[in-house]
Amino acid sequence: MSVNHDDETPLWFGVLGPVRIWRRGVPVDLGPRQQRLILGLLLVNAGQPVGVGEILEVVWGRQPPQSAVNVVHRYVGALRRLFEPGLAARSAGRWLRGDAGGYRMQVHPDDLDLLRLRALAARARSAEGAGRFAEAASAYEDALGLWRGPCGGAAQLGANDHLAFGAVDHECADLAREATALALRLERARSVLPVLRRVAEHRPWDEALQSQLLLALSADGQQAEAIALFHSVRHRLADELGVDPGRELREAYQQVLRRDPAGSVATGSAESPSPDPHPGRLHLAGLPYRTEVLPAQLPASPAYFTGRDEALRRACRLVDEHLTTRVSMPVLAIDGMPGIGKTSLVIQLAHRVAGAYPDGQLYVDLQGFDPDQSPLHPTDVLQGFLNALGVADAELPAGGHARSGLYRSLLAGRRVLVVLDNAHSVEQVRHLLPGAPGCLVLVTSRRRLSGLATAHGAHLMTLGVLPHQDARRFLTARIGAARTAADPAALDEVTERCGGLPLALAVVAGRALSAAGHSLTAVAGELRDARGTLDGFADAGRDLRATFAWSYRMLGDRAARLFRLASRHPGSDLTVLAMAGLAGVAVAEARLLCDELVGTGLIAEHAPGRFTMHALVRAYARELVHLNEDAEARKAALRRVSATAGGSTARRGRGRACGRSAPPGPRRHGRPYPAEQS
Repeated sequence: MSVNHDDETPLWFGVLGPVRIWRRGVPVDLGPRQQRLILGLLLVNAGQPVGVGEILEVVWGRQPPQSAVNVVHRYVGALRRLFEPGLAARSAGRWLRGDAGGYRMQVHPDDLDLLRLRALAARARSAEGAGRFAEAASAYEDALGLWRGPCGGAAQLGANDHLAFGAVDHECADLAREATALALRLERARSVLPVLRRVAEHRPWDEALQSQLLLALSADGQQAEAIALFHSVRHRLADELGVDPGRELREAYQQVLRRDPAGSVATGSAESPSPDPHPGRLHLAGLPYRTEVLPAQLPASPAYFTGRDEALRRACRLVDEHLTTRVSMPVLAIDGMPGIGKTSLVIQLAHRVAGAYPDGQLYVDLQGFDPDQSPLHPTDVLQGFLNALGVADAELPAGGHARSGLYRSLLAGRRVLVVLDNAHSVEQVRHLLPGAPGCLVLVTSRRRLSGLATAHGAHLMTLGVLPHQDARRFLTARIGAARTAADPAALDEVTERCGGLPLALAVVAGRALSAAGHSLTAVAGELRDARGTLDGFADAGRDLRATFAWSYRMLGDRAARLFRLASRHPGSDLTVLAMAGLAGVAVAEARLLCDELVGTGLIAEHAPGRFTMHALVRAYARELVHLNEDAEARKAALRRVSATAGGSTARRGRGRACGRSAPPGPRRHGRPYPAEQS
């Protein structure tokens, strides 16, 4: 949407530093901290919807107060009136719009410093690529002139999630490095030096940025300050991370010394770094860390793996592209409902590509959804990884940030495969990401880790259920072709009752193999006799109820109640309005509760504001609703949903299939099986 610049109250928005608004050049009072933080988040995502759930997490963390949703709505209304003082009550206005996806700031590129910076950066890169270096340098300098400090002042505002803001800070640091590189070529370092100095001050661990500052100071004739800066950075790295400067910083320092007329004195001092006798080996605090045994921590490749050919092809294409270009470190995050086979796919993929990562493979189960154990803390995971890379416990830094820095330093220049299985959140994963482009990271989670895509450019993949033919092949591979061919009708029935869920298929295959002569016909009969419950999907080693319970136990009380009551919905397509009716809550609260359910993999959002639930998950919810809600509560939920527009829509869609992401109930000869439990 274009802004009418002839408006009598033009606004200029700033987020490259503390969030600001100017009206005709006069600063506008933005109100309390939480309101400023919400505005900053909306501006960072200008033009894109920001969900209420994301706002709540940034402002309050994982435990927002009961009134949080109403507070957000109140602040959004206050911001609209701030933008347009004459705006009528309940009017959307032109700047801040609300829709099914959340709230969206509609800002013209000329009215927001971040969008202006990106446009100038694109112009600078285009001009530099065409050889118009003076034009490119001017555009870079104009872009850097917009930078006032860390994005949105997020740290000062107490943001609980810095991913969106941190991504912009990374973007600005990259721009500063590009601008400095060109300025050095054109011998105009002084033009970028003031901004470069301030950016580097806020990023003390960015050795590439510190290297550029070193060279810019030297090019401007400030050798003494450049030398002092190097030693300051070197001491900071040794004290905080226990590491020596990396090759890029050492080489920049050597360039400074060659330029310095007094360089002969500096190079002969005890403080001067000596040439690295082993350029391929990283030295940490004077000692080379290495292990004679390369880490090879991958679990065994899953037996009888089948049915994920397209997902494997997509993943392998990503790896091949990375090996060809090697311009960045690829991260692939695979999510999906409980029992969908995420771990099996990632382990199969890891074994397939391991040969391309000759410096080893690191693996950890992060226990993100284990009901009996807390999710592993990144600091503890780093201890195991560093041990595997040759660092003894006595040499481990105590703090998490120091361990993370040492871990990244050790992996610099190496090609290592890192598998992070069963992740609970982006925050748990973030500290475990290498910084080197030669590494590959594979992540699994029941949650869609969108923050990894935002901040780290991760590729996201959601696994769906197996198609019918792949599910048949799965059972045939497990049970044996002779036994499945003996009763194709039973094979079809068992396949349909498993709903394409790999864990369910594995459980019934194990049951079929558990006793001699236990036929598929008998297994099909047991599933039929279970009458829509999960009694037919339990054995000594794997239990569908337990797997679903891992996610269920992570829900808050209100989300858990909505999950149970969702099983009472008469159709396969659940809208936010219908969910609100089932639980007897406001639509805004229902949206948040649905987000919580989606976050644990118990329901899927197949379209904005529309949800489906796998038939076996629905059976689990149905068991819970009979255990936890009395008959009157169950009837009341049905009455409420029938009174909503969502309820009428669901009644019209009763019995319709809900697609691969949430398969319908079992079918026989193209017709649904009879309802087996109310």
